[in-house]
Order: sequence, then structure tokens, then C-alpha cells
Amino acid sequence: MPDTPAGLEARSGDAVIMVGTTKGAFLFRSGAARDEWEMDGPHFPGEEVYAIALDQRAGRRRMWAAPGSAFYGTTLRSSDDLGATWSGKEARSVKFPEASDLSLARIWQIRPGRDSEPEHMFLGVEPTCLFESTDGGDTWAPVDGFLKHEHRPKWTPGAGGLCMHTILPDPSSEARMVVAFSTGGVYRTDDGGATWRPRNHGVRAEFLPDKHPEFGQCVHKVVHHPSRPERLFLQNHWGLYRSDNWGDSWQDIANGVPSDFGFAMAMHPHDADSVYIVPLEGDFFRCTPEAKLRVYRTRDGGASWEALSRGLPQENAYETVLRDALDTDGAETAGVYFGTRSGKVYASADEGASWTLVRDGLPPVVCVKAATLA
Repeated sequence: MPDTPAGLEARSGDAVIMVGTTKGAFLFRSGAARDEWEMDGPHFPGEEVYAIALDQRAGRRRMWAAPGSAFYGTTLRSSDDLGATWSGKEARSVKFPEASDLSLARIWQIRPGRDSEPEHMFLGVEPTCLFESTDGGDTWAPVDGFLKHEHRPKWTPGAGGLCMHTILPDPSSEARMVVAFSTGGVYRTDDGGATWRPRNHGVRAEFLPDKHPEFGQCVHKVVHHPSRPERLFLQNHWGLYRSDNWGDSWQDIANGVPSDFGFAMAMHPHDADSVYIVPLEGDFFRCTPEAKLRVYRTRDGGASWEALSRGLPQENAYETVLRDALDTDGAETAGVYFGTRSGKVYASADEGASWTLVRDGLPPVVCVKAATLA
């Protein structure tokens, strides 16, 4: 590994894994076969990177990362050469208005907008808020309807903070979007962000006296497929759910999983019925059940789940996979990737049927994003 990261030398069709850790970001590249991986990093050594993304809209290959530290705060950085160079710390400032009395603690999510709006981007931050850019990320402002939401004084942080971790724009409507945060649950706008309403009917809050409040659920992740965006899948702090109506109601789909507690959830890139999760034992022992590292997949919208474990350790694997540390790429035969808090990164080139260890010995992994280069 070079002393200074050189960026990825990649071409169209290559697979890329972007890994955020508590001590920097690491980039991996492989050919279309996804059988051998080259590593580049660490980028931003010593800084936590909870959010990372690749924007390939409008012919660009722009990486985004949100490194942060207790001393220098959180910054938003970009690279147009796959990590060879990054924008400066002050190039893109993300700040709350002074009148809000809020201060940015961490960026949890970097979300490119709809394909029809190539300059539109979103950030999910802590304390929970949605930021928006309409100029390709050069300038940012909080979405006023969310910043000033009447529920804000009642939102409380989860163990990881009061963080917005899910941003799901409707690809067919600029007016509709779903966001989720801990602990507040799912909120939806139908008027372009002017107003937001909680959408948690059927999702329980096991840790509250009232198990089914209007809001306050500790949602860990929500995903959907662009071909069927109204169908949402939700991993809760205790609970697996599906909604077929943009969150108006939720039904339990925890059928055949060892635990309905977990953080990570990822959508298959081509199949609106296929979702991946990594269950954990529970909130007081956040490790894989039975010390077996298994990814679970449904192919029927949550009616049933199957364990995917070939190539993964099935003894003494006390592993934890966090909410954004599981992802899929866009290859025809989908690749699936995840990282653990013990610093391991695993990859599957066959939709989860078998797994290989990409790298061991990294700092704790908090974010994994994958893509096939267009």
C-alpha cells in the first residue's frame, strides 16, 4: 500500500467498493469478475467516515465522503478522479442557520437525487435534518419544512445519535420523498418538502410504554426499488416490516429469521422482491446470533427468508454489521458487500450464494457503498 493514496485506476465495468471506517476511508477495485481486489487508502486517515457515495449521473464519476473528527468537525469532500485528489475542507460548507441554535455533529447519508435532476443532492445529518443542494453539491441549505417541524422538540436521540440515515426520493414524482431517522421513525412529504407527516402505523417501539406511537420509533434502515418505489422494507430496533403504500401502513415480515433485530438492509438492484439483511442477537448483545455470520435474503417480498453463509465463518463469529455497512452493486449478476465492526469486508459476486473475504484488519467499518462503473 502506498504511503499516500493514489486513487483507483478503474475503467467501465469495474466494480468499486467504498468503505468508511472510524479511522478513514478505503477504496477497492476489481474487474467485472469481482474475484481479486485492489485497495487504495486510507483516505482521511484518523477521521471517521460514516457517509460515502458515488454519483454517476450526467456522465460524471464523482465520489463524495463526509470525514469528521472531534477536533475539526465534519466536512463534505468530493473527488472527480476516484480518490486521487479531494476537494478542500472548506470547499463545501454544511451548516445550520445560526437562528436554529443547532450545530452539525455528523453527516450520516449522502444521497444523489433523481436521475432527472442531475444537480440535485441530499444529505441526512445529525441532529436530524435533511439538507438539499440544487447546484451539484456546491452549496447546501436545510429543508425548511423539516428543520422547523413541530415535532422536533420531542425527537430524542438513539444510542447512535439523533441521525437521519435514510433518504428515498420518489423517482416518478419530485413532490414525494420518504426519510427515516433514529429515533423518530419514518416521515413522508408529498409537497416537495414543505410539510412532513409521520408514517409509522404498525411499527412498534418496543422500548417505549406506548408500543405504537405516532412517531418515536427507532427505525434503523429503509430501502425500496426504483421500479416499485411505493413498496418499502424497514429494519427496526426489533422488527422487520414492509409497506406497499409509501408507509401509510406496515406489516410484519419477520418470518424465519433468527432475530428481528438488526441494523443493515440492502435492496437487490434488479429485483423489487429481493432484500438482504444481517440479523443481530438483540439490543443488549449486538452480535450475530449463535456466533454465526449469516446474511439473510428474501426473494418474495418478506414472505420467507434464507440464510446465506457459504464462505462466512460459522463459529466464534461475534460480528456486528451497522446500518450502512451492507450494499449491492448494479451488475447484471448482482454483487453484495458488507463490512463488520471488527474490520472485515466481505464480497459476493453471485448475489449472496457464496462469499469471499476482501480485507481483514481495517478499523471498525461503519459504511459500505458499492457500484459498477458506468
